Amino acid sequence: MTTDNRIRKIAIVGGGTAGWMTAAALAKILGPGYAEITLIESDEIGTVGVGEATIPQIRTFNTMLGLDEDEFIRRTQGTFKLGIQFRDWGRIGDHYFHPFGPFGVDMEGVSFHAFWLRLNQQGDSSSISEYSLQAMAAERGKFMRPIDAGRSPLSKIAYAFHFDAGLYARYLREYSEGRGVSRLEGRIVDVALRGEDGFVERLTLGDGRTVEADLFVDCSGFRGLLIEGALKTGYDDWSHWLPADRAVAVPCERVEDPVPFTRSTARAAGWQWRIPLQHRTGNGYVFSSRFIDEADATADLLSQLDGKALAEPRTLRFTTGRRRKSWNRNVVALGLASGFIEPLESTSIHMVQSGIANLLAMFPTKAFEQAETDRFNRVVAYEAERIRDFIILHYNATQRTDTEFWNYVRTMPVPDSLLEKYEIFRSRGRVFRENEELFNDTSWFAVMIGQNVAPASYDPVADVLTVDETRRRLAQTAEAIRNSADYMPAHAAFIAEHCAAR
Repeated sequence: MTTDNRIRKIAIVGGGTAGWMTAAALAKILGPGYAEITLIESDEIGTVGVGEATIPQIRTFNTMLGLDEDEFIRRTQGTFKLGIQFRDWGRIGDHYFHPFGPFGVDMEGVSFHAFWLRLNQQGDSSSISEYSLQAMAAERGKFMRPIDAGRSPLSKIAYAFHFDAGLYARYLREYSEGRGVSRLEGRIVDVALRGEDGFVERLTLGDGRTVEADLFVDCSGFRGLLIEGALKTGYDDWSHWLPADRAVAVPCERVEDPVPFTRSTARAAGWQWRIPLQHRTGNGYVFSSRFIDEADATADLLSQLDGKALAEPRTLRFTTGRRRKSWNRNVVALGLASGFIEPLESTSIHMVQSGIANLLAMFPTKAFEQAETDRFNRVVAYEAERIRDFIILHYNATQRTDTEFWNYVRTMPVPDSLLEKYEIFRSRGRVFRENEELFNDTSWFAVMIGQNVAPASYDPVADVLTVDETRRRLAQTAEAIRNSADYMPAHAAFIAEHCAAR
């Protein structure tokens, strides 16, 4: 006789983007007959909803769900995103672009970056952005989806989205409920643990209703109601490297056609985001309360808005870091319940998506095998730490000395894993992607060069081409990029034709 160990009941604690992404993915992949899925959320508590900018991986998630992209854009008041523009990060007055998609094309088996560095170090003044279709299109306010155009850069256009996170959660709620997910409105007032093994057994709501499940997914936000409140998992604090601990956010009226990029502007004690949507512009100031008080940060943000504020500013408080385990016993924490890294590179929603993918890859039975739990925690921790290092890079690779905040982050010790990246890059401008880490060589190169980290030399294998041949090929690449960007329609015109919100 065999024992039925299959997970039969799943409870998701918390709604918002993380909760409804989880509900939608589980309902889609597991299907209607696998397990009963219940999501519990309270309208009293509300959600954070700062994750309005994304990276291209979100398209994989939406495709997996079978969402129509134009309808998704309409329903979320979305716009398109080709990358992030950074202002004042290296020095005040500097700006650079971190694009989706590569710079140029590799030649003779050698990274394009090496050939560009070789010419740059011989006095060539071309910007690395001239070899990125995303950067050139963004500068011109252009956008289109890729088309079948042979070897043209137009055949490969990587992009992501800006959208209203609250509308996205509402859209996914409809999707999930249509696939059998049950929603319970209510506040959880008690979490009961099993005596023999400390697993979560039952949740009690304020009106006395109870919810039992085999697997619990904690999407309860910063407080981590189950992963921390009930299971006392512990938290690794990274604020000595990433001292920002507040974000004040406010939407404002749209005063121009939305640009196809996120803007990040370094401020006195942190940075300001600007996210263009169809119906409004999202703004926020991520800052460290050690170096500026909340009132001054709020006043600073309000003074920088393009248009009239559409709501009162609200402040979020956080501690950058991660849970020591994202999966503990029969609880998996996703989103802010798992940890928080400021959204400087728009990774918040991606980390929810990645956590869901890892959960599905190692989906448990009621036995909850320790080896599977351990692997999940190792994979999630590795990704979080590599993203952490990339965010630290933006702060540490600065020449700014104008405030105490920038003096602190410029001179602080950095993790050994980041130090190695620095040392290899400073030698010959090389970057290596380790074990499928999220950010590739293009991303690291864009930020290093953009913030004036100067390599001493270049990859010697770039000498396989003569200087004249290298110059000819780079000029040819830049021309193809310019012509492609000129061909693309205006971002606003593309939205108007395909996916304007009703």
